Amino acid sequence: MKNKILTTAAGIGTVAVLALTGCSAGAGPSADGTVTLQMVESLTNPARTELIRGLLDEFEKENPKIKVNLVSPPTEQADAKIQQMLQSGKGVDLLEVRDITVGPFANNGWLYDLGDDLEGWDGWDALTDNAKSASVAEDGKSYFVPYGFYGLSLFYRTDLVADAGFDGPPKSWEELLEQASAIQDPSNNIYGYAFRGGPNANSNVVAAIEAYTIDDLNVDDAFLMKDGTTIFAAPEAQDAVDDYFDLFKEASPPSAVSWGYPEMVAGFTNGTTAFLLQDPEVIATVQDSSLTEDQWDTAPLLTGPSGKAAQPLAVAGWGVAEASENKEAAVKLVEFLSSAEPATEFAQANSLVPIITEAADDDFYSTGPWTSYVTMTEDPETYVNVRQPRGVSWWTEWIQKSDQDVQNVLLGNMSTSDLLASWDQFWTEKYAAEKG
Repeated sequence: MKNKILTTAAGIGTVAVLALTGCSAGAGPSADGTVTLQMVESLTNPARTELIRGLLDEFEKENPKIKVNLVSPPTEQADAKIQQMLQSGKGVDLLEVRDITVGPFANNGWLYDLGDDLEGWDGWDALTDNAKSASVAEDGKSYFVPYGFYGLSLFYRTDLVADAGFDGPPKSWEELLEQASAIQDPSNNIYGYAFRGGPNANSNVVAAIEAYTIDDLNVDDAFLMKDGTTIFAAPEAQDAVDDYFDLFKEASPPSAVSWGYPEMVAGFTNGTTAFLLQDPEVIATVQDSSLTEDQWDTAPLLTGPSGKAAQPLAVAGWGVAEASENKEAAVKLVEFLSSAEPATEFAQANSLVPIITEAADDDFYSTGPWTSYVTMTEDPETYVNVRQPRGVSWWTEWIQKSDQDVQNVLLGNMSTSDLLASWDQFWTEKYAAEKG
């Protein structure tokens, strides 16, 4: 997932989208008392939009005095369009809030604090501990209720692993390198690992570093150690990045130097690569691919030398605009979407780690490729939930810088030690300025 900066073109697109809806948000009830909400999604795709519209239709039947217009901008422009709507104070009552947008949106005063409303909501106790925790920001306010989590796991080819003589999937980063290297066979167009060298390449590098530094990691800010220094300055970080970049040298297709999400997933589903580190939303894509059920599975997140892994759950959810004149109705819709049946339906359809505690007992999550996520959830001492500082105002700057640095390492223009030194300097200076 990527956060886009605001552009003039995005602003023009927003006006067009709103014009097509035939309704402007922010207005009060009509003469007959009917309230019309404007809801904007961010991670748009046709099937997802259709599902949301179906849930909104259910809500409208239960609440005949509330109508909901759903605005669905293209994903590449959505966050910028939402930002412009929030800036203008018009066009949005309820919106999709992501862990990479909640910080800037909240800092600008654009998001309504749901805290008092959630205290009296009878659906709160049905949420998982992770969902409750993610609902509360560092400042103690609740800017959104999660609709699900994007947690990493390892997708692997069961047939290729067995053919290479291994009894099962790798459990650690070191074992991944061993198995991927053994499977690598360029002459037959078989490669070990779907390496991420393009957009958001930094994320998997950080995942490895956090696994290697987990014993002394600050779980509330997983870019810091317990002593306040950054993870990038830790001695274990050097081993982590060396092992990680060896995956590119020894076990990945050369074209992976520029691979982002689509290319990584395609490399796995078309049978080219044996391993893929990705979110659970990919499960549905693999199930629809040419791979048969007995050719692939998922395994828990890779561990570091101490046998533990850091699980940075990416999260998104539904929030209410501070400028909305229809907050009571908007809050009611958030609570509806976050209640057991709608929330579980949405999570399953979008391959998300669910927010409802009882959902884990459903066969959907307790069988097949979802079992790795259940394994991690049931063993928090091994797969430690951590929170990355995705809400900081400089997160987009960090993504741009770190992705470029990864490219420079892959192209031989930067050493892994220089990369770590640069990342340490970046975060040390940012944290110091923040305290400032």
